[in-house]
Amino acid sequence: MAGRTVRNRRTPSRAARAALAATCATLVLAACGSTKDTAAPGGGGGGDGTGKVGVILPLLTSPFWQSYNDYVPRMAKSEDVDALKTVNSNSDPSQQITDINNQLNQGVKGLVVAPLDSAAIAAGLDQAERKGVPVVAVDVAPDKGKVAMVVRADNVAYGEKACEYLGKQVGSGKVVQIMGDLASVNGRDRSEAFRSCVKKNYPKLKVLEIPAKWESDTAASKLDTLLNANPDIKGIYMQAGGVYLAPTLQTLKSKGMLKKAGEAGHITIVSNDGIPQEFDAIRKGQIDATVSQPADAYAKYGMYYIKAAMQGKKFEPGPTDHDSEIVKLPSGILEDQLPAPLVTKDNVDDPKLWGNTVK
Repeated sequence: MAGRTVRNRRTPSRAARAALAATCATLVLAACGSTKDTAAPGGGGGGDGTGKVGVILPLLTSPFWQSYNDYVPRMAKSEDVDALKTVNSNSDPSQQITDINNQLNQGVKGLVVAPLDSAAIAAGLDQAERKGVPVVAVDVAPDKGKVAMVVRADNVAYGEKACEYLGKQVGSGKVVQIMGDLASVNGRDRSEAFRSCVKKNYPKLKVLEIPAKWESDTAASKLDTLLNANPDIKGIYMQAGGVYLAPTLQTLKSKGMLKKAGEAGHITIVSNDGIPQEFDAIRKGQIDATVSQPADAYAKYGMYYIKAAMQGKKFEPGPTDHDSEIVKLPSGILEDQLPAPLVTKDNVDDPKLWGNTVK
């Protein structure tokens, strides 16, 4: 498995983006986050954006991906995309390649894929390129291969936000990082960013790590073992609340270590995802914060960019009109880095958060 390949630069402030956007509007030749009308090779759909679109999910065992799955048909309709029923690769990278091939054999003119493995997905991307079918990657950037756009939040920022929160709340002592799959660039980005930030800014924290591969049973088992040897844990960073929240809370409860925020012995917990279950846990004082990964925007802009790719449109780095920034990764791939705010008890009831809109 290839090592970490992307270290996304941080986005500027909203004010800076607004100023740059204004400049771009003035300068005709600047293409900040804008489209070009030049035809993209293998544009699919005859350049008019029509044709069936396949949508491939990584898994459906996480509330986050269940929410994304629910958003897909709604966002496809709003973006006038003819999306087929979603396909679930069930956490199997090889199955995902098969799913891509099956969709291509059905004659789709575009694909929206959430890769399971940043390296393995290249085989599926190569198949799509040979057939002239554009692909938009959601949530995970491929290590190599051709995609029209990656729709993703800044995962380095996820790890850094978790580090800053725990560093300020805990200060010193042992903290646990329950990591994702290191075959995914998301797992690598979050893990390395958290680790580096702690080393640089909070040297009094000692980081203990659990490689859990986005698996709830693995997280529960390894956390139980770790707590037996380290009952003085002061903080936990869960890289995916959708799969780690329930097993983490259950493990702490079974050991009598689940204390509410403000109570003696409370373990400070910060998560990633922004699902309703995390918000409820924040309200109850069981966890303290999460980074809201935008499931709704992933679906919306996945559809937006695949339609644009099927029309032959191209994009360039720069601020967008939806409070994000398109950046060019070292691989040359473009990535639209969507906002992902930190949610705490102070803003958990914000109606603009997608986790508060799920029925």
